[in-house]
Amino acid sequence: MRLRKVKGAKEVILKSDYVINDPRLFKGKYKKIFNNENPIHLEIGTGKGKFIIEKAMNNPSINYIGIEKYDSVLIRAIEKLENLSVPNLRFINEDAINIELFFESEIDLIYLNFSDPWPKVRHAHRRLTSDRFLKRYEPIFLANPHIIIKTDNQSLFEYSLKSLVGNDYKIIDLSLDLHNSGISDNIMTEYEEKFSSMGATIYMVEVVRNRHLIDE
Repeated sequence: MRLRKVKGAKEVILKSDYVINDPRLFKGKYKKIFNNENPIHLEIGTGKGKFIIEKAMNNPSINYIGIEKYDSVLIRAIEKLENLSVPNLRFINEDAINIELFFESEIDLIYLNFSDPWPKVRHAHRRLTSDRFLKRYEPIFLANPHIIIKTDNQSLFEYSLKSLVGNDYKIIDLSLDLHNSGISDNIMTEYEEKFSSMGATIYMVEVVRNRHLIDE
């Protein structure tokens, strides 16, 4: 589906206090932006921002950064913040393919919510859980890599499980039907609300990779 261009979106994003306009300048220094030593959680493909805004508001002792490459989508997240004060939240308007240029040994957790499934086999390397991307995430983590994934795409979910386990990640939580699992603190994205209301099953997995054991 082609995104509709939003007139003036880029200009509004550039002026927003919530946006880090040149993330390369802050590589390894994001704690200075937040002016604290709190953990940093990163959402790749933050969309219109519902998930990460609610996360930040509910967890003031955690810093949140959302990456969204489309300014016509990110502008909607910026608009949601117009009458709010959320000091532990920032956005980056960039493509995650360059993620290792933005961070270095400072991210505690990555959220991958409803990522593009790239269903064609020849595009598998573009999936955010491909070997290619998992290697990109490695240097940005502060300690043990920690990832939480939600998707409504069963094929992507199965692919992701194989890829993660194949890269020495350990599954610590998994749901094949998140909305009927009894979990009460799940924050839904806009996409999740829309498709779950249509009866779609939501899959979730949380994984960690113990660097110490791997190195041994």
